[in-house]
Amino acid sequence: MAEVLFTNVRILDGSGDQPATGEVLVQGNRIKRVSRGGYGMGGRGAGNGSGGGQTVIDGAGATLMPGLCDAHAHFSWNNQGSLDEIYRMPPEEHTLYAAGVAKTYIDWGFTSAVGAASAKARLDVVIRNAINAGAIPGPRYLANSQEIATLGGLGDTAPPHIEIPQLSFAAVISGAEEMRRTVRQFIKYGVDLLKLNLSGEEIAGVGAEETPMTDEECATAVEEAKRRGKRVCAHARSAESIKMCVRHGVEIVYHASFADEEALDLLEANKDRFFVAPGLGWLINTSANAGPWGIAPEGPLGLMYKRELEAAVETMRKMHRRGIRVLPGGDYGFAWMPHGDNAKDLQYFVEMVGMSPMEAIVSATRHGAAIMGRPDELGQVREGFLADLILVDGDPLSNIRVLQDKKRILAVMKDGQFHRTPEVSSQSRQIRWAS
Repeated sequence: MAEVLFTNVRILDGSGDQPATGEVLVQGNRIKRVSRGGYGMGGRGAGNGSGGGQTVIDGAGATLMPGLCDAHAHFSWNNQGSLDEIYRMPPEEHTLYAAGVAKTYIDWGFTSAVGAASAKARLDVVIRNAINAGAIPGPRYLANSQEIATLGGLGDTAPPHIEIPQLSFAAVISGAEEMRRTVRQFIKYGVDLLKLNLSGEEIAGVGAEETPMTDEECATAVEEAKRRGKRVCAHARSAESIKMCVRHGVEIVYHASFADEEALDLLEANKDRFFVAPGLGWLINTSANAGPWGIAPEGPLGLMYKRELEAAVETMRKMHRRGIRVLPGGDYGFAWMPHGDNAKDLQYFVEMVGMSPMEAIVSATRHGAAIMGRPDELGQVREGFLADLILVDGDPLSNIRVLQDKKRILAVMKDGQFHRTPEVSSQSRQIRWAS
């Protein structure tokens, strides 16, 4: 079994503990040994494996840490300027595009991602399967359904004069039995998650504080999903939609901008069951940087998003103080916030939400493992855990923005295999290869 030894590295293990200099031995796809405070393993204690040899990487003080997790990823969002341009992309081109996005995520050190909805019914499933089969590079991925929307709600993009929605962005339902059939159909396709649009979205012409979906529709979706061992997530900006998530067991809450005190109390009382991914990247960039695409910062829509951003930041500050798990994932994939900018969420958490750099990193590593459903084998540099690791030139605890510089992500390893290998040598850093 092949071995890789990272030596002379600063281990930031994702647990929340302070980093320490040491060595990490990877054997096969798992971390076999972690040695802090010295270099006791070297080539001596590690051994040569059984026939695979050993690769030794001298990190020269670089930071070795778990790969990151994006909790709100849309691989089929195509960096365009509107929702229409996403769902109208032909399926063949769309599949190829999504495969490229999967590679972008792992290129930037995101070794896990939670799909937050697919633009087409089976697109997420196809991409996940291709990643798992080794046909395309990408992170560990939870494939989602299309967004499931109510008639007239967020995602029903059909013109008002068309009685039955055509070419809608979402799977559009009305009533519990239509919901049941739709959920069963997506489960048949092979999804890991189901996505419900409980509240509105200003850019789609449905108020963010509106809650178009009924309790009965939501409850039916969760009942059917849990019957088949699937999980449910929700677009939930309004206070009522957040409470609906808690009432019915929708574990992953996206946005939660307008949570009131009752909603916060409910989440806090159940904080070991629920995750919140606010998508601050979307609010920040749509309110300030989308002018060339028709959303002027001082225009009506820009001001609506500015108002929501202010509410969301205050809400996330409250959630963080209450110990509710807040995770990164900014809804990236629009022209004014393209894929690859995802690590900016950690900067937003530090500068706006009040997290320490360590807390922001834990949100993307240890909490990321939990939202992936694998808290006992992902998200930490720990013996026995899967070897999903990144080697970073710099200290994210001193400068969280270092994770936004692709050149400083020296190596990316997923499942014990290098996706990006470190350079053999450079003037500023020496990486030593030996076998």
